[in-house]
Amino acid sequence: MTDTLTDTLTDTEVLNHWINGANHEGSSTRTAPVYNPARGIVAKQVRLASTADVDAAVASALAAFPVWRETSQAKRQTIMYNFRELLNARKGELADILTAEHGKVTADALGEIARGIEVVEFALGMPHLAKGEFSENVSTGVDVYTLRQPLGVVGIISPFNFPAMVPMWFYPIAIAAGNTVVLKPSEKDPSAANWMAELMMEAGLPAGVFNVIHGDKEAVDALLVHPDVQSISFVGSTPIAKYIFETASSHGKRVQALGGAKNHMLVLPDADLDLTADAAVNAGFGSAGERCMAISVVLAVEPVADDLIAKIAERMKGLRVGDGMRGCDMGPLITEAHRDKVASYIDLATTDGADVVVDGRGVEVDGEASGFWLGPTLFDKVSTESAVYQDEIFGPVLSVVRVESYEEGLDIINRGRYGNGTAIFTNDGGAGRRFQHEVQVGMVGINVPIPVPVAYHSFGGWKESAFGDAKAYGPAGIAFFTREKAVTSRWLDPSHGGINLGFPQSH
Repeated sequence: MTDTLTDTLTDTEVLNHWINGANHEGSSTRTAPVYNPARGIVAKQVRLASTADVDAAVASALAAFPVWRETSQAKRQTIMYNFRELLNARKGELADILTAEHGKVTADALGEIARGIEVVEFALGMPHLAKGEFSENVSTGVDVYTLRQPLGVVGIISPFNFPAMVPMWFYPIAIAAGNTVVLKPSEKDPSAANWMAELMMEAGLPAGVFNVIHGDKEAVDALLVHPDVQSISFVGSTPIAKYIFETASSHGKRVQALGGAKNHMLVLPDADLDLTADAAVNAGFGSAGERCMAISVVLAVEPVADDLIAKIAERMKGLRVGDGMRGCDMGPLITEAHRDKVASYIDLATTDGADVVVDGRGVEVDGEASGFWLGPTLFDKVSTESAVYQDEIFGPVLSVVRVESYEEGLDIINRGRYGNGTAIFTNDGGAGRRFQHEVQVGMVGINVPIPVPVAYHSFGGWKESAFGDAKAYGPAGIAFFTREKAVTSRWLDPSHGGINLGFPQSH
């Protein structure tokens, strides 16, 4: 599942699991290093759960479920509101954790938290969102109504690139709806999960409702097949998303499995090239390109490519790369191995005939030389046959593919294996409307480079960017974390008419 290094316990700080409202060492002595990527050093170790440790987390959630399910909606909402207030007041603490373990700059970390808080605020509407429907007198004296009830214990497996926001896509809705949670965050930057779980308890959440289990493939597999886990929510790479979906669904679970991406920006000749260049740099290099909604390919409809590339390259010169705590624009990549993998595409681009306009290797940084650095990188004349185009590089690499027309650009997007996000830049309203109708992608931006839906709409892609049909948060999240029950009710009176063995009919 991952290529995580494992080690035995050392004198370094060790991050424990969070089970039943307390730190829990568990039975496993395996650990993995957690790096400060801006310094290139091991900052702490994180425990890697055994199957028995996962069982303990699920048992805690299962024991807490009956009481939490019967807790009034008003009480649940009070706790969620308290959590929202605490999170707003202390988001700087969480941002520092994200910067230290992921490497993203503080402004980006605060932005991630803000988008997560949107989902917390959406979940505050659960009394309205989870309401059923009522039909009176569908037959004489008969009413039909629906109820929405929680599933039970739900599992969440989240990625390294958004240690706070992606878990918040799921657990606020799940908990507000009456479920209990076992979260398995990425072992690369795990501390945010514990911090959020402790803050939820400070807000009044009972012990056992929100549990955090750390680990690698062993922990993931144990969650996927556990008989007491009712659903799995996952965000990550496409191969793992497919594995998660197939394994969990084959064990009878509901699954949200969101995979990888190769997001395109189609630039028409009438676009405002200054606005477009700003957007390409922001969407391509924010968070060092480690976003599933990052723009990684610019489809430049001729004759704009030369001008657009010059504007992008000029803006790249002004980017300050370095330690996120120092007010830089872009931080390091998550690990040394990932940095080296992303950097390898620069040589590959040259081999495949692309022009390397800006080479991010050897970038001057405001930080320690031992950090996992790679500067923003720009390729031109990239072939759609090259692995530089085909692969989800997941780093600060922006490729320009030159096309002759809107139709050619659209065809390239629609032939791609992914369908997560896309954008068009144009001043032509008709072209924008045509694009949103014709493009085969789940999330579309019109002069918006990162079209992540707000919390009251749902997030999810098409094709190999998602498996199954369950999207994240918004109305889809409410439906996912609740079960609908239909009740047909008749209160009899003395004139009910006696015995009738015929099939019931409306009258």
